[in-house]
Amino acid sequence: MESNSSMGRALDVLTTLAQLTRTPPHRATVAQVAGALDRDRSQVSRTLKHLAEDGSVLRRDDRSYELGWRGYATAQELTERRLRIDGLTLLEGLARDTGEACFIGVLSGDSTVTIVEALPRDARMIGSWLGRPYPAFCSDAGQGTLWDADDDEVAAVLAVADFRASGPNAPVDVGDFIERLERARRRGYSIVDEEAEPGLYSVGAPIWDFRGEVIAAVQIVGARAEMVPKSDELGAAVARTAARLSEVLAAPAC
Repeated sequence: MESNSSMGRALDVLTTLAQLTRTPPHRATVAQVAGALDRDRSQVSRTLKHLAEDGSVLRRDDRSYELGWRGYATAQELTERRLRIDGLTLLEGLARDTGEACFIGVLSGDSTVTIVEALPRDARMIGSWLGRPYPAFCSDAGQGTLWDADDDEVAAVLAVADFRASGPNAPVDVGDFIERLERARRRGYSIVDEEAEPGLYSVGAPIWDFRGEVIAAVQIVGARAEMVPKSDELGAAVARTAARLSEVLAAPAC
């Protein structure tokens, strides 16, 4: 890639190809990619040719394309960068609008880890949650990060979880967690009510990437007494923010 603009075009094509190939037959033509980007077909064709030469995409015998391993790695790296940068911008807006502490968490083994946080001006939180793991079965981000997992996948993630080491309302086993997750899916956002520790309440929603897979969750966390009366309002707000960030992660790279 010879310049920042050509790099940007290449990333646009990679993320768009990833979106178009999420479902069978997992390949797309030059015309389809150009149409999705609303760009000149010859320009997109040249970009795909260069990407094929460095292994980022694979050209099939029928002249269609699919992502290569290098392309997935590049697209995932871009997604992770956007998750932190654009995620912080949206999270700061959410904290300002709701007056509550807001976080983005990812799944790591059977725990969740905070990677982005934004606090309102009058926040009373001591210290930072960045980089700190918390058991997924009772954490603020647990249900959100496992939103698209099936029951067997959830059971595998929580296979060695100690369900006794938690708050007063935490799930008692994997089956209990799955039931709560299913209720959250129907509701559109999760509610974690004194599951992590007494007096703590949160709402959360999943973040989807360019592949249509959940990669993180947004959470609003605060004191139960203050959050319960406005739970529906906060749930709608966290769901909107998660959906907006999902749109950003699925969009071309600019």
